[in-house]
Amino acid sequence: MQTSRKALILAALVAALLCATVSWAGDIKGKVSVQGLRSAENIVVYVDAIPGKNFDPPSQHLTIDQRKMTFVPHVAVVLKGTTVDFLNSDPVGHNIWWPSISGNKKLTHNMGTWPKGQSKSFQFNDLGVASLLCNVHPEMSGYLVVVATPYSAVTNKDGDFEIKSVPDGHYTLKTWSEEGKPTTQAVDVSGGVANVEITVKK
Repeated sequence: MQTSRKALILAALVAALLCATVSWAGDIKGKVSVQGLRSAENIVVYVDAIPGKNFDPPSQHLTIDQRKMTFVPHVAVVLKGTTVDFLNSDPVGHNIWWPSISGNKKLTHNMGTWPKGQSKSFQFNDLGVASLLCNVHPEMSGYLVVVATPYSAVTNKDGDFEIKSVPDGHYTLKTWSEEGKPTTQAVDVSGGVANVEITVKK
């Protein structure tokens, strides 16, 4: 009987710990509205930093495709240290280069040109925005935003976004967009869902 009681107490403690663990994280759901911009799509929203915490880059690579003479996706956001695979799916040669990362021209890089079906990889270890260009086709452009936390998202065509499993705490949300000014907004995460509304202006 005593052993059974101990087992029940232990099970209750484990259940309590599991519940507590679940409550230590929540989701950030929101909507971005725009003023003076053509669209609320492709706006990056991210948790700026978590003091005292560093994050290991993911083992899984992000793929950015060159397809039908466009970068797909047009805008992507990655954690610092992430390796990006640049794939060419077009029947013509493509080149990828970026003139700077957030204006730092020392970080310019030209990956060269390669044919259909091949890809090249690059690890992004510097925070900021890389404007992706193609020397062969100057009409092509894309953007890669490198951030300090894995808690980020890109808005859909309606301006909606969701950042999942954010640890409880008080944070600063930041935005980046191709045409709009950067914005900042405070957000509190305490389990459940934190709902936010953000306005980005030209």
